[in-house]
Amino acid sequence: MLKILGLIPARFASTRFPKKLLALVNDKTVIQMVYEQVIQCHYLSEVYVATDHQEIFDHVKSFGGNVLMTDLKHTSGTERCAEGLKILGGSKNFDFVINIQGDEPLIDPQEIDNLAKSLINSDEIASMYYKIRKIEDVLSPNIVKMVLNKHSEAIYFSRSPVPFVRDIAIDLWLEHTSFLKHIGLYAYQAEVLEKIVKLKESNLEDCEKLEQLRWVFNGFKIKMIEANNESIGIDTPEDLEKLRQFLHDKKRI
Repeated sequence: MLKILGLIPARFASTRFPKKLLALVNDKTVIQMVYEQVIQCHYLSEVYVATDHQEIFDHVKSFGGNVLMTDLKHTSGTERCAEGLKILGGSKNFDFVINIQGDEPLIDPQEIDNLAKSLINSDEIASMYYKIRKIEDVLSPNIVKMVLNKHSEAIYFSRSPVPFVRDIAIDLWLEHTSFLKHIGLYAYQAEVLEKIVKLKESNLEDCEKLEQLRWVFNGFKIKMIEANNESIGIDTPEDLEKLRQFLHDKKRI
């Protein structure tokens, strides 16, 4: 049976929303809500929060969660996961690592399990996507789009609309092809994770500011799994208010 480590990178600093992981939604913080969703997964052998700050570390301990202290200098969740894996014994102890966003408090445990189940094929890296339904999302640089080959492997990721539908009015694009939104949930073979964090940044990554382009550029295969549900990410205080309103409305139903 595969040993799969679930890691939740939890960076304290955030340019758009400082301390967002410690923001309260009803009586729980964002990071506690995420953790409680993730531990419902059936296919994860262990779950840890990997943070860079004592306040988050102490908070996770306070609600009984597993937590690791990692370096403040990491520039991505992938780097933080690689250190977390190393602290816990590396590829000797785990076959795969799943990197779970720390700012998606309603993440569906079933989606994580679906990604974990796909690892039976021993893919190097696996991730997820969701079909875009609104043209404004296709055009938004804040939403990462991607294209696949016939093996459901990622060919490219971009903040621009890809593919570009030539000779068709933009408002009709969705009628002519599917646009796929990348979901930042990653599964890595433990040995592959140890390798990819040593790669140099590529020009593609520098242009798009997307770390996964470094892996594609270096020839690593990223298997893509379609998600059934789109989660709610917390990037700004406005997102937090939307989440509170969503939960309030749901409670009234």
